Amino acid sequence: MTLNDKLDELRQRFIEQLATRLAQTQREWQQSQLSADSPARLTPELHRFFHSLKGTGRSLGFERVAALAHQGEEALTHAPAVEDISGLIERLLASLVEEQTQLQRQPPAPLPASFSAVDFSATPRASGSRRRLIYLCDDEPEPLGQLFHHLRCFGHEVVHFESPQAFFNAVLTRRPDAIIMDVRFPQGKTAGTETLTSLNRLIGERLPAIVLSAFGDFGSRLSAVRAGCSGYFTKPVKPLDLMLALDELTSPPDEEPLRVLVVDDEPEAAGYHAALLEQAGMITQQAHHPAEAFDALERFSPDLMLVDMYMPVCSGEELATIVRQQPEYVGLPIVYLSGETNSEKQFTAMAAGAEGFITKPVVPEELVAAVRLRAERLRQLRTLMTQDSMTGLYNHSTTTDLIDRALVQAYRDDTHHAMAMIDIDYFKEVNDTYGHLAGDQVIITLARMLKARLRVSDIIGRYGGEEFVVLLKNVDADTAATLIDALREDFAGVDFHAGSERFNCTFSAGISVFPTHPSTEALRVSADRALYRAKDRGRNRIIQSRETDRDTPLDDE
Repeated sequence: MTLNDKLDELRQRFIEQLATRLAQTQREWQQSQLSADSPARLTPELHRFFHSLKGTGRSLGFERVAALAHQGEEALTHAPAVEDISGLIERLLASLVEEQTQLQRQPPAPLPASFSAVDFSATPRASGSRRRLIYLCDDEPEPLGQLFHHLRCFGHEVVHFESPQAFFNAVLTRRPDAIIMDVRFPQGKTAGTETLTSLNRLIGERLPAIVLSAFGDFGSRLSAVRAGCSGYFTKPVKPLDLMLALDELTSPPDEEPLRVLVVDDEPEAAGYHAALLEQAGMITQQAHHPAEAFDALERFSPDLMLVDMYMPVCSGEELATIVRQQPEYVGLPIVYLSGETNSEKQFTAMAAGAEGFITKPVVPEELVAAVRLRAERLRQLRTLMTQDSMTGLYNHSTTTDLIDRALVQAYRDDTHHAMAMIDIDYFKEVNDTYGHLAGDQVIITLARMLKARLRVSDIIGRYGGEEFVVLLKNVDADTAATLIDALREDFAGVDFHAGSERFNCTFSAGISVFPTHPSTEALRVSADRALYRAKDRGRNRIIQSRETDRDTPLDDE
């Protein structure tokens, strides 16, 4: 369903429900005339009714309804004599009934262009696979064997072309994720970059590309920059350096789309704002009562709350205060949505801990920008708290927490998971012999290999130092051992460099399975004992745990 379809549906629903709301408001108003309090007791409810009707009416393009509601809100705000209020309210309600009847008789007018023409680029979801298609265009295949090996170690599919024309035709048939190419071929001085420039113009976008060339002169580098290349390496190249640059170029963000909880007692208003955010690639959930919002916080885990300021039972300000009283939601961005234009009231409401105030009717682009800015800021803060700064993998505490949650779900679903504890062999010797920068390169490379070769759904964390932990979901011990062993073999073939010296590294791993070992700690202990045996038997190997590992003291191994 397109955005316009959603908006048309919301507008029709608004028209259909307006009659019921008006009838109820008229009955309450008439009953209030008979009470000793006159209409004073109903004034807050009437004010909320007119205020929400004004905001929703303007948002959905019903300007006549919004104008009448605005008159009612103004009348109640300025509090004239009771008899004047009574006469004005009755006339306004009658006018609204007439307007609603007219809207039912004929289709509503199209939304203004500023609404109907809204179009945002949706943020793509992270895919289930990290495999990348790489096109390598070079007429000298002999020196590229090690580069092929490194690229395939990272799970990339590599296709080699010896001529720019064959490469050109292949791109038109199947788009690669990235390109590695020379700048010069026998056909011409800069045939490679000219081919790339032509392709970019033809397809209307810039392909991710890195140059690998025997020429390092200024002219060759300039032609590469003008062709839109993101990196430039001269032969002979250190394969790992080129591969890491390519990995950086092709790795998409792993983040899920932003999640926004929209809290508004007006379903049409909530639906309208949710539709705009969804069109921009976000995931939304609506709550039409403050209590629903409170429950949704835990189930939905939003990156931001968009809250109407005036709601029955509980105002937006009160809801924000309740949310802020819970430590886990202290940093959750809260943005008010309201037709309130009084700056003093806006600042008072924000004192409860909100980060912004957006006035209805919203400008769609401004709404999306305001939500995205604040939600992404929270994501960045969460990243700093949950990820290891060197590798980008989950840190120790976050890894443990995620595995705990995965096992709880596994109990419900009756599924099997496998854990691998991985440790780089003789890592202290690497640091002592080649220096800590070389050691860091080894850690980063293994981290990226794990991330490239395993699934997005798997949990991968740096447990500390040169030790990593992986939870492979829905696999048994034998499958996990096969996967990790293939990684072990490929990692052993990666060439590392420290100055002019070249060296290789290996790792050992222990495998344990759930539910044989029924908790995160039991899994870790059993996998750790298996890893200890792998080290004891000579390293550079994978060992599966035994059921008795959970009961065997580690010191007795």
